[in-house]
Amino acid sequence: MIGYCDIAPGCEWHGLYHDTEYGFPTDDEAALFERLVLEINQAGLSWLTILKKRAGFVAAFERFDVDKVANYGDCDRARLLDDPGIIRNKLKVNAAIHNAGVIRELRASHGSFFDWLTEQQKHNRNNKDDWVNLFKKTFKFTGDEITGEFLMSTGFLPGAHRESCPVFAEIAKLEPPWMCGA
Repeated sequence: MIGYCDIAPGCEWHGLYHDTEYGFPTDDEAALFERLVLEINQAGLSWLTILKKRAGFVAAFERFDVDKVANYGDCDRARLLDDPGIIRNKLKVNAAIHNAGVIRELRASHGSFFDWLTEQQKHNRNNKDDWVNLFKKTFKFTGDEITGEFLMSTGFLPGAHRESCPVFAEIAKLEPPWMCGA
């Protein structure tokens, strides 16, 4: 079976993401929020479409500053829905704004979005179904595929790379949460 580790290396758009971000653990709130927003926006589209629009998302969502996005109002929603640099889908835009507010609440209750994820890792371990149920209760527009890809891409679930992929060894050295049980 051909997978991302086969097609991404050397590809103009997928290569750098595959080699330096996908599956790498991060505790950076803006990076985690960005990944969540991008995964939500990928629903129904190709990842290539999202990678090509990534710079537009970074600009439109103010470098994924959670506090700024959580405070977006009607004018910001209208601006986003009129921005050709992103995916102009009302449900996805509203989910991004809502989820920024949720992340801000998680920061207040757990210290950070990463700390909340780490705490959940202790309970859910590598059980994707439990993660999906939790995300559906916590966030908007987070189904099975979105949740799974978000968690794989940020190091909370295995599966981002095959063990034979050279990037897998680099990630293993960083001890992602899925390998450590957090």
